[in-house]
Amino acid sequence: MTAALMFQGTGSDVGKSLMVAGLARAYARRGLAVRPFKPQNMSNNAAPATGCDGAIGEIGRAQALQARACGVAPAIDMNPVLLKPQSEVGAQIVVHGRVTGNADARAYHDLKPQLLPAVLESFERLRSTADLVLIEGAGSPAETNLRTGDIANMGFAEAADVAVVMVGDIERGGVIASLVGTWSLLDTRERARLCGYLVNKFRGDPSLFNDAHSDIHAHTGLRSFGVVPWFEAAHRLPAEDSASLARQYNGVEQSAGTIHIAVPHLPRIANFDDFDPLRAEPNVALTLVEPGHPLPGDADLIILPGSKSTLADLAELRRQGWDIDILAAVRRGANVLGICGGYQMLGRKIADPDGIEGPAGNAEGLGLLDVETVIGGDKSLAPVTGRTVEGNIELSGYEMHMGQTTGPDTARPVLTLSDRSQSRPDGAVSPNGNVSGTYVHGLFASDPFRHNCLSALHGDHRSTLSYDGMVEQTLDDLADHLAASLDLDALLAAAGG
Repeated sequence: MTAALMFQGTGSDVGKSLMVAGLARAYARRGLAVRPFKPQNMSNNAAPATGCDGAIGEIGRAQALQARACGVAPAIDMNPVLLKPQSEVGAQIVVHGRVTGNADARAYHDLKPQLLPAVLESFERLRSTADLVLIEGAGSPAETNLRTGDIANMGFAEAADVAVVMVGDIERGGVIASLVGTWSLLDTRERARLCGYLVNKFRGDPSLFNDAHSDIHAHTGLRSFGVVPWFEAAHRLPAEDSASLARQYNGVEQSAGTIHIAVPHLPRIANFDDFDPLRAEPNVALTLVEPGHPLPGDADLIILPGSKSTLADLAELRRQGWDIDILAAVRRGANVLGICGGYQMLGRKIADPDGIEGPAGNAEGLGLLDVETVIGGDKSLAPVTGRTVEGNIELSGYEMHMGQTTGPDTARPVLTLSDRSQSRPDGAVSPNGNVSGTYVHGLFASDPFRHNCLSALHGDHRSTLSYDGMVEQTLDDLADHLAASLDLDALLAAAGG
């Protein structure tokens, strides 16, 4: 059988996603056909992927990055169940890349056992194409209140009969208690699936942790696969969810660049890796503005991000007073760009008559673009290529939205997209050219588009940054980092390889 190994955490954000990505690159460089797998993910940071029938669906962005680390295209089977939060208690449910409905936390908990066959179907299909499958758990297996019907951690490991490595995060403190405590809350069968543990995000001298291994072994009988030092370049890779997004953006020293870009951190911000290429530019200072803080008055560009719940996020934008900041910025000549849900907010009106993104309703938009949006119909979900209308700059990205936007300002589109032998317009621009909106995500990862945009904001801007090249180099560096601190041969043996 194909080798498979699952990485479960003592909690969320312990580094499971990057661990799988780095190990995927390390084993792929050994010549193995490696595939990533996450049974259940919860994130509004999604990516397009291809199903076994050739249709385009969506998976978590972390699995798309892991696929890249493997050197393969993203596939629906890599993340068969994706939950996209729309409120504090409810989420949209995506199964095999397609939206199947909405559910609150209690309803989804009851639904999980019905989703296990779809999860196992994807896993077996993926396994048939690989030498090694690296599996990422979700949260922690020690959440005993969620154990019944579990498909994300030990429930999946038992159903698929795979071994498990426990990942602990020493940066947040209490890693010994976290590892031992997690072990103690597992039942006998679950403990038998654990083949060892590793400690992540260690700062300083890893030898200082040597004595801890004997203590952990005395309580659990588990072996150590190694201690992973802090990987400083992790911020160059896309964040998995909005919680880690805030830590990632605010935990890294911002560039004192001459171009200042501000992004309001909306509660249901989606596809926020749109901004990673801008943050990587040495001449750009990008600020993710947290609630309770005004949008900076010196911003050259304000970007309204995508949203999983556009009407709710528009209401929060107003509650924070960010609408006043945006209008003031436009009056002083700053530029404003809306992407997807942010584009919809810039118009005169948004309607969600069927309650697709939350309670049915409508609201007045910011009125900076003469357009209106009705949320509904089939979801637009596909990779796209095209050119800018202004300057004829080549680009690529992807669409992932519901709704149609119409109005006079769409007569001045931002982009011309290519669909096979046809072309079609996308987006809208205000009469003075300062405000624009588009449905296309991932634009700034296209080097020519990003460089042209920044040059338009500041004529002296010059950049040689290749964003894709930087991501590839970071994945290689991560693989080297893990190879130097973990026993890769022992991990492969534990996987059955």
